Formats: sequence, C-alpha cells, structure tokens
Amino acid sequence: MIELDDLTERVLALCDSIPQGQVASYGDVGAACGTTPRVVGRIMATHGQLTCWWRVVRSDGTSAVADQAVAHWDAENIPHLGLRVTIRECRAQLKC
Repeated sequence: MIELDDLTERVLALCDSIPQGQVASYGDVGAACGTTPRVVGRIMATHGQLTCWWRVVRSDGTSAVADQAVAHWDAENIPHLGLRVTIRECRAQLKC
C-alpha cells in the first residue's frame, strides 16, 4: 500500500470527485485544496495514475498527456477540439 501525505490525499480525493464528463484545471484543484497549480501538477505527475487524471488539465484546456487522454475524453463525452478540452463547456465546480 502506498503511504501518501495529507495534501496528496486531498488532491487525489478531489480529482476522484470530478464528475464524469467534466474537468478541472490544476489551478481549480489547487485553489480548492489550498495549494498552487504547480504543486497539483507535481502530485499528478507522481500519483495521477491513482485517480481520473484525464479530468485535470491546464487552464487553457491542454494536457501534457493529451494523446493518452483523448480516448477518455471521448468515452466521457468531454468536449474537445483535437488535443484541447473546451474547458468553459465542462468545468467542474470543486469543493475540498
């Protein structure tokens, strides 16, 4: 079993709570959890496989792993143009 610190657990739990078909930016997640987008990015880079990582994108709707995320976006009907989510159409409202 992986032992995670409190902030990592909060970030991953919040990512798990993003509804299917919606996304949040690293900044959205950070603001809800009381940290920065960069810290959220680090957590997702190291532990993102433990959650619905494709639902967390950059503020412009892009993803460093968009080529892998597209299949998930399509399966959940997340609106996107190529490798960029149309975030204004599917942004989740988050509460940590």
